[in-house]
Amino acid sequence: MITYWQQQNGKLMQKDRSELAASEPVWVDARVVTRDDLQMLQADYGIDQDQLLDILDPDELSRIELNEELSYTLIIMRLPVFSPGDDISYFCAPLGIIIKGNLFITVCWTDCEVLKDFAANRIRDFSLADFPAVTIRFLSRSDTMFLRYLKELNRRATTIQNEMLQSVRNHELIQLLNIQKSLVYFATALKSNQLLLEKLRKTKIISLDQEDQDWLDDVEIDNRQAMEMADIYMDIMASMNDAFASVLSNNLNIVMKTMTGWNLVLMLPTIVTGYFGINVPLPWAASGWVGAIAVLGLCVMTALVSYFIFMKRNIGGVSVPVRKKSARQRLLERKQCQFLKKQEKRAEAQR
Repeated sequence: MITYWQQQNGKLMQKDRSELAASEPVWVDARVVTRDDLQMLQADYGIDQDQLLDILDPDELSRIELNEELSYTLIIMRLPVFSPGDDISYFCAPLGIIIKGNLFITVCWTDCEVLKDFAANRIRDFSLADFPAVTIRFLSRSDTMFLRYLKELNRRATTIQNEMLQSVRNHELIQLLNIQKSLVYFATALKSNQLLLEKLRKTKIISLDQEDQDWLDDVEIDNRQAMEMADIYMDIMASMNDAFASVLSNNLNIVMKTMTGWNLVLMLPTIVTGYFGINVPLPWAASGWVGAIAVLGLCVMTALVSYFIFMKRNIGGVSVPVRKKSARQRLLERKQCQFLKKQEKRAEAQR
């Protein structure tokens, strides 16, 4: 789907293609593009087909390049996407920005919150006339959404962790695995965007004035902060998964010990009954119920003896006592929480 936007009185207004003013800058917004949309972009605006296919590649990395033959600049950045209906709710998608004349074209194979914010005029002091500034605004909004989604992932991981303290099930383990995948996607996308920010500063493909340079510095700070948060959350998730894997292994060992103990308890009465089942002269053979009662008493006695020998010597067990956290662990967790809060406050102050 392709929509056209022009700015009037400081606000973006959606227009039909026939209503566009030729002298004003136009934002061509192509989201959830189809094959017909790609053909239209290629035919009407002269965009290279190979570069359009690169934009639609979900694994495409961020980059900037100049197409001198077709006279436009291509910028590809990574955006965070939230899709509640998928197994992995948080992932990343490439956004292609094409600057050609008075056209600012964005191409994305999906929809995301960043594009919705621009279309809904939620960006303050937004001017479509300065395309380099608009590009930096997209990067800045992308970092803001990365930080917001990282906090949400951390809250989800904490909730799942509290549930797993009660009982460890496969559903919670799969959710933790999906969160860990999302963190890996975010970390990779942030590192790719960081390389793009460095190229924007070093290369002269697009000209940046002093205000754009200052804004680019703020965007780099936010991007580094998001990278640090992603790395911290990934380390926490890795430690959490290792801890729960150890708990599962320990529980399995406890169950196997319990089964082994009961097996030993039941084995000795089986030996008694097996001995009396051999074709040898047996005592109490002519005593009627006395012999059966005697054999039953021997079985019960051997079972009790084996129970006290094997089960009371801590061969089995069902529950594991919960150990309290040490003072050093509590101090480390407190410092980590304080560090994350400072990072969040710094990001909010910078925004």
